[in-house]
Amino acid sequence: MPQAAAFFDLDRTLIAGASVFPFGVEAWRAGLVSNADIARMAAEAAAFLLSGDTGEGKSDRVRSDILGRVAGVSVETLAEVGRSLLPNLVNRVRPESKNLIERHRSAGRDTWIVSASPQEIVAPLATALGMTGAIGTQGRIVDGHYTNELDGPFIYGQGKASAIASIAERHGYELEHCFAYSDSVSDLPMLDLVGHPVAVNPDGELMVIARERGWAVVSFAQRTKQAVLIGAGSTLLIGASLGSYFLGRRHGRRGLLVSR
Repeated sequence: MPQAAAFFDLDRTLIAGASVFPFGVEAWRAGLVSNADIARMAAEAAAFLLSGDTGEGKSDRVRSDILGRVAGVSVETLAEVGRSLLPNLVNRVRPESKNLIERHRSAGRDTWIVSASPQEIVAPLATALGMTGAIGTQGRIVDGHYTNELDGPFIYGQGKASAIASIAERHGYELEHCFAYSDSVSDLPMLDLVGHPVAVNPDGELMVIARERGWAVVSFAQRTKQAVLIGAGSTLLIGASLGSYFLGRRHGRRGLLVSR
């Protein structure tokens, strides 16, 4: 059994942009949301793409709104929305993210998506990517239909950290050997929980914290299509060096050492 795992945030980390808008489009096609809802989601998604979620919970308020609007919807209907959305999400997964997932898998670590997005989104995506599993927000189901309540915690902020701690206890992961990836300061509890936090395309506040604490920072460069890692006094392009930096056997808690 693996003693460590890597936990990936979804929006602006594992995928480019936010998942909420394409999910909203599929929900609209299924008649679950209105034209006005789609327009508002598009605006929210554009703002999120530019600035991320800096703790104000913009994208997550939209997700909560969607869960509220599916009250009374059957499980099968929402599952069909998730199936329709899956190809779009798979196409949005960054190649650099796929690379990191594969490196962790090769190193014998489990890999998980941890997201405030509905479980109906993240579970099929994790399966499609060959990951161990996913932790998403789950709506309460009564008689085969969703209510307007959540079944369990909202997987956001401290909720993500609590979910990871629960998964770690269940699977025997040693958190000091685990990795966590996120772009947002709202995920600070998750990043603080593990031995190897990694800021991915971080928002301004998370960048400041990462530098102060000596955490690794990864920037997925649009022009070069490469990941540039800044941490422990080094800047590296994705490839053998980056793989050694993240996945080498010799590493400290807050600054990983490059294996030679």
